[in-house]
Amino acid sequence: MRRALQSLLLTLALLVPASTRAAEPLVADLSDHLIAITTGFTGAQVLLFGATDGPGDVVVVVRGPTGRAIVRRKDRIFGIWLNNASRDFAEVPNFYAVASSRPLDQLLPQAAAEKYNIGLDNLPIHPISDVGSTATADMLKALNRIKIEEALYQPAAGRVVFLGERLFRVDFHFPANVPTGSYLVEVLLIRDGVIASAQTTPLVVSKTGVGADIFEFAHRHSAAYGIICIVIALLAGWAAHLAFRRT
Repeated sequence: MRRALQSLLLTLALLVPASTRAAEPLVADLSDHLIAITTGFTGAQVLLFGATDGPGDVVVVVRGPTGRAIVRRKDRIFGIWLNNASRDFAEVPNFYAVASSRPLDQLLPQAAAEKYNIGLDNLPIHPISDVGSTATADMLKALNRIKIEEALYQPAAGRVVFLGERLFRVDFHFPANVPTGSYLVEVLLIRDGVIASAQTTPLVVSKTGVGADIFEFAHRHSAAYGIICIVIALLAGWAAHLAFRRT
């Protein structure tokens, strides 16, 4: 089914009217704009496909919502491992992945990669307080390492595959622990080291089903949710007591 879907999507890209291709140097879309997290969710694969109006390279960047993250460093103090230092970082994407048709260092100069935040080393993550120490750089590396271990950051660029001279495709994997929220998928057409065209496509990761309803109720009515949990626990304990008493 997946291969059939990919073939259909690529065929649709071929059928884009010539006038549209002439007006738009880059046309791209996703196989699905919604990743639904259900009770049995084990991850998802999303296909991005598209076409260009001529020769060029393509870079695709997937960014999740940004927020704050605290990194703590443990040190051995009097023989006990304790939290000794911490850094509070801002503008931390909860998911980041990039793919390109060629190695990134062959497509864009470093200044352009930094300007458009392409690559893990070029993300605009910064500490809340401007401490400017070696410890901050080490903690930023630790933050990236943790995100990579959780499969939320991609350590190396994926591969954008061209099918012919104009059609391209790339698959992105989203792990089971992918955070919910609104994501942005940026597609860049690069020619001679310059971004010739760009397109941004939204992607939503959302909880659905009974689990989502319980999650929303717990956050909107935390007091009532706590009381219900206590009542259920008491009833379960009482039922277990009756069962063992009869035996």
